Amino acid sequence: METVQTRCCIAGGGPAGIMLGYLLARSGIDVVVLEKWSDFFRDFRGDTIHPSTMDVLHELGLLDEFLRLPHDETRQLKGYIGGEEITLADFTRLKVRCPFIAFIPQWDFLNFISAKGKTFATFHLMMETEATDIIVENGRVAGVRAKNKQGASEIRAELTVGADGRDSTIREKAGLPVADYGAPIDVLWFRLPRRDDRTKQSLGYIDDGKFVVMLDRGDYWQCGFIIAKGGFDAIKERGLESFKNDIAALAPFVSSAVGALMDWEQVKLLSVCVDHLTRWYREGLLCIGDAAHAMSPVGGVGINLAIQDAVAAANVLVPAFRRNGPANAEFQKVQKRREFPTSATQRLQVFVHRRVIAPALARRGRLRVPWLLRFFNLIPALRWFPARFVGIGFRPEHVRIDF
Repeated sequence: METVQTRCCIAGGGPAGIMLGYLLARSGIDVVVLEKWSDFFRDFRGDTIHPSTMDVLHELGLLDEFLRLPHDETRQLKGYIGGEEITLADFTRLKVRCPFIAFIPQWDFLNFISAKGKTFATFHLMMETEATDIIVENGRVAGVRAKNKQGASEIRAELTVGADGRDSTIREKAGLPVADYGAPIDVLWFRLPRRDDRTKQSLGYIDDGKFVVMLDRGDYWQCGFIIAKGGFDAIKERGLESFKNDIAALAPFVSSAVGALMDWEQVKLLSVCVDHLTRWYREGLLCIGDAAHAMSPVGGVGINLAIQDAVAAANVLVPAFRRNGPANAEFQKVQKRREFPTSATQRLQVFVHRRVIAPALARRGRLRVPWLLRFFNLIPALRWFPARFVGIGFRPEHVRIDF
């Protein structure tokens, strides 16, 4: 069995894990990041880079190069409710360096940050390597057991970070307590080819008990069809043609593209959950990102929360590593710093689930725009509030490390 020794082992190569790995390595801290897949390509990954994240990239001196990557910029978020267009958020009203959402495939963002990390001798990214268990010695987590094509290995570390997503192996093996808010929705994830439509922005359509979100990925639409929790079997019983008709009725400009759906294998079920750890750590271990708090797709803010977690963690952990190494006192500081924005975001998402999405899915016939949302068209200044929630969040983080 191969044994690797490092100061920090991060399980999970998503936004939280890669960003924290980069920040630690840039600070001279030896770090190993484990990613169980051979690449970062996942259809379920979010595509939004938020203004607060671009502020962080600017603070790191990476923003200009990042913005040279192919991407789309959205300055307003629009939706169609009962066929009526509503402008829900206006990012130009935010006092930020980049007053827009950058739509870029998440795998491009992760490749970008990991490439920057590899310029430091202290950054080690182990692809196709999955953390399967934690190593516990004298009640303290001392690393992880992992596996890859070459066999089993142990990565021993002063600190183990669980950043391995909502189905985190690390948090399960660590026995950390989870509180579940519940979510009344699931998402059916599929793609449709771009035809000759001229629509160049990501949109949401809701009407007649149906709701679809369409993300522009250049030559195809990545689509999320929102359904009631556990409702996929009933949709399949109605048949694929009925499902395609529902999509075309909501978004007529893709009517000619729905024929690309040939069977249900092209439609993937994403089970939505909203939960959080009541304690993010134990001796030698800290969880961040989705491993600490699984977010709903509402607002597309999951990646933003994950990156903010990584920045907050690095701000606390780097000085500790430069002293005698991080301990529970530092882990508690990270949780205390990030617990409020996490809780506030999740509570708002649950409110939207229960008071907006679930009633809309239960309503049949032409949907009328709620009076509250009409104010967003009548009083444009109100668009600042959802723009702030989506683009910045409740407690934005800034890089405070002396490199």
